[in-house]
Amino acid sequence: MKQHIMKTLLVVLQICILYIFSYVGNVIQNFFHLVIPGSIIGLLLLFTCLCFKIIPVKWIESGAGFLLSLLMLFFIPTTVGVMNYSSLLSFQGALFILAVLVSTVISIAITGTAGQFFEKKAQNRKGDQECSKPHSPSA
Repeated sequence: MKQHIMKTLLVVLQICILYIFSYVGNVIQNFFHLVIPGSIIGLLLLFTCLCFKIIPVKWIESGAGFLLSLLMLFFIPTTVGVMNYSSLLSFQGALFILAVLVSTVISIAITGTAGQFFEKKAQNRKGDQECSKPHSPSA
């Protein structure tokens, strides 16, 4: 029981650390009147602190994991809010979804074709290098 309480307090403390970064980002955004949202600035600050090892990952790992496990709950209000815009669900909405799907398929096809093309070029270059190596005379 005591261990469970300590684990819970640790997660709460780590979420507080993440909140502090978000708060500092909002303060910076308001102070400098930046267009970038404060939460994004806070994330960039956190990322910088993690990269330079100012803050070890273990200080936020459990709290971030907990928040990630609840992430889908944060999207439910947005998904329900779409119901207020029936035009998105009408013919125009269907066309929009179709355009997104077609552009996604085209992007995947172009990326795959380009990847295969460059892989073949790399293999051809590797084969040319092996052919141009001098052969040792056999006895």
